[in-house]
Amino acid sequence: MGTRVELHVFGAADDKLLGAARRAIEAVDDALTIHRPSPTTALNECLRAGGSAVVTNRELSDALLQIADGHMLTHGWFDPVADAQETSARWSAIASDRDGTHVSASHPVALDFGGFGKGFALDRACAVLRDAGVVSALLSAGESSIAVIGEHPLGGAWPFAVPHPLDPDTVLIELELVDEALSISSTVGAGTAAPERSAMIRPGDGAIASIPRTAIAIDQLGARAEMISTGLLVADKDDARRLLADGSARRFLFDFADEAAMPVHLSRISC
Repeated sequence: MGTRVELHVFGAADDKLLGAARRAIEAVDDALTIHRPSPTTALNECLRAGGSAVVTNRELSDALLQIADGHMLTHGWFDPVADAQETSARWSAIASDRDGTHVSASHPVALDFGGFGKGFALDRACAVLRDAGVVSALLSAGESSIAVIGEHPLGGAWPFAVPHPLDPDTVLIELELVDEALSISSTVGAGTAAPERSAMIRPGDGAIASIPRTAIAIDQLGARAEMISTGLLVADKDDARRLLADGSARRFLFDFADEAAMPVHLSRISC
C-alpha cells in the first residue's frame, strides 16, 4: 500500500491480538500490490494476454467480488482497470464466477487497486479485532482511510475534522463516526504529490481527473467507502448527482474551482 497504518485499540488487548490485526493488513498488501510479485501481478500477466486464471488467494478473490459490487454501486465510475494509455480498458472486460476464483478477460487489461486496498485492509483488521471482542478502536491508513470500531473510549461518536486540502489550517468539514469507515479522495493537496500515488483516471476516456475536488464517503465498510469516494471524484455531472442523492448514505463532494471549502450544489458540478 505504500502508506503508514496505525492501530489504536482501547480496553483489553495484547501483543498477540495486535499482531493478528497487523498480519491481516499485511496479507492484503501482499495479495493486492502491483509493486512486487504478488497474486495480483500473477493475475495481471494472464489478463494482459487476454486469457484466464484461477485465483487461489482468498484476499484477492474477495477483493474481486467486492469490486464487482462497487463498480455497479458507483455506476461504473470506480474502475481498477481504467488506463490512461488504453482508453478501451474497462472492468467490463473482466468476467469471474460467483466466488471470484475463475477470472478471464475478453481483451488485454490489468488491475491496479489503488486506494481500495487501504479500505479493504482496514476491514480485514477490524474483523480480527471485533472477533476478539474489541469494542473501541481506531485504525488509520495514511490519514485518508479511517475505520473505527464502536464508540470513542470516552463515550459518544469519534469526532474528525478534515482539513482543507488547499489551506491545511482551515477545516473543510467536521464528521462523527460510530462503527464506520471514512475515505477521502482528492485531486488537490499535499498527498496528491506523493511519489507512489497514481493519477485518478476517468473510466471510458482515460483522462486524468484534474478538476480541483475532494470527495468524502462514509460507509460501514472501508473498501466500499474507498470505491464511492473514488467514483465521486471522477464521475460525470449526472452520476455524481445520483451518488450524492442517496439519502441513506453520507457522501460529500467539494469543488474548489469556483469557491473554496464549499460543498458543490448538485446543479453546479463541473466535469
